[in-house]
Order: sequence, then C-alpha cells, then structure tokens
Amino acid sequence: MPDAHLEFWPPRMPTSLPLPTTSIPHNLEVSARRYPGRPAIVYYGAEITYRRLLEESRLLAGYLQRKAGLSRGDRVLLYMQNSPQFVVSYYAALMCGGVVVPANPMLLTEELEHYVGDSGARLALVGQELLPRLLPLAGKDGLERMVVAAYSDYLPPEPEVPVPAEAAAPREDVREEGVVLWEDALREGTPPGEVGSGPDDVALLPYTSGTTGRPKGCVHTHRTVQATLVGAGLWVNLNPASVALATLPLFHVTGMQHSMNAPIYYGGTIVLMTRWDR
Repeated sequence: MPDAHLEFWPPRMPTSLPLPTTSIPHNLEVSARRYPGRPAIVYYGAEITYRRLLEESRLLAGYLQRKAGLSRGDRVLLYMQNSPQFVVSYYAALMCGGVVVPANPMLLTEELEHYVGDSGARLALVGQELLPRLLPLAGKDGLERMVVAAYSDYLPPEPEVPVPAEAAAPREDVREEGVVLWEDALREGTPPGEVGSGPDDVALLPYTSGTTGRPKGCVHTHRTVQATLVGAGLWVNLNPASVALATLPLFHVTGMQHSMNAPIYYGGTIVLMTRWDR
C-alpha cells in the first residue's frame, strides 16, 4: 500500500487500529456503566443521561423482541429526524439482533415502498410528522407494525434555543391498525433476552442515493461500523469530556458515525439538533 501520505500524518496518530470484536450496543452499555450520570444527549436544554439512554434502549428492545416479534437478522426501518428517539431506536434494534435500515426523512411514500420491499422490513420506527407517508404501506410487503414518536416528549419545559416546528409539535393520539405510540411501547417493554450479536453479524443497511437506478442497500456488519466510528473519534480527539454538536442528519453515515456512534463509544456528550439553525 502506498505510504507517501505518512510524511504528513499527525504526530501520535496511529496508522492502523485493532478493531473491537464486540457489538455496537455494547459501546452504549460500557459508557453507561462508566458514566451513568453524565449527559449522553442534550436536546434543546434537556439532558438525557447515559443511564436513561441505556434503560430506554433496553425497554424498547424488549418491546420489539417480546411484543413485536423482532428476531435476529430482521430489518427495522428507522424513519425519523434527529431526535433522542432516533438514538434510542437505533440501539434498541441492534440489541435485538435486528438490522437498522435508516431512511431519509425527505423520502415520500413511493420511495419508502422500495426501501420496505427491498429490505424486507417488518417493523418501522417513525417520527409522527412522517407517519402519513408511511401509513399507506401498512400491511404491504410484510410491514406489520410501526412505533410512532413525538420529538416534543423529550423537550424541556423551557427550551434554551428556538425549537423547529417538527420537534415542538405536541404528541398526537394516533389510533391506527398496527401503530403503537412510543410511550406505550416503552411502558410495555422489558429488558430483552440475550442475542449475542458478533462482529460479523449484519448491523446496518443504509441505501445509496440511487444515482444509477434505484437505491441499493449497503451491507455493514458490527465490525465495519465499529471500524469507522472508532477511527473517527480518535481522529478528532474524542474523549469522555468531549461535546459534539450533532447537526448532520443521523440517518446518513456521516452524522450517524461522527455525531452519534463515536461520541457514545468514547463516553462524550451529544448536543442534538433536529434541524440546523445557525
């Protein structure tokens, strides 16, 4: 491999890394044990500790596994804007051995139909403002159940900065066949059973933009996701005192890895914005 770039390599930065052989949710479990009371997420002023993030991820995982029938290898469509529920959903699905299928919040029903049909997703975790686009697919291509989240449930009584309309919207009492409210899912949830996902189990199925034909799923294992999140954090000197401003969309691998997964691995804090507002 050419090594001319090493002349410009930062001092003290390793040129290769041993990769973890553990699963992605193991990262959250470790940070929650090390720093239980530290804020994992700050959402417009509301602090969500590592203890709470792990607890809610486990409750949702228990619901998905025991009530919704999510099994190892099942695909889970994650169709939300940046929010605490996105983070909880991501880790909950992986705790069950599921495969996260992140979807751009700008996708419309016809585009979502391709994602659902191609991936084989049986379950969806969706923001309430996006639910109308997904409801027409209920019962199609095996999509059996949707857990719907209102971002405003995680806002503080008096947000520190202006909140976008999607995040400020009050919770709607949605009563549709196959639709479960977020708080009901957590209330019914119990800790999930042991799954034991390994480094070579599939964890993530993000889709390409579809430049040549329809979007195609890119298969990532726990090992390949770990590779970029560990390296990304090391490159920008992440540590337990770090605070990362998360403005990039979490459905995209750049925001997902640099703004969510890497800070959680290193025990830092994510300042989370649903929409970028300079």
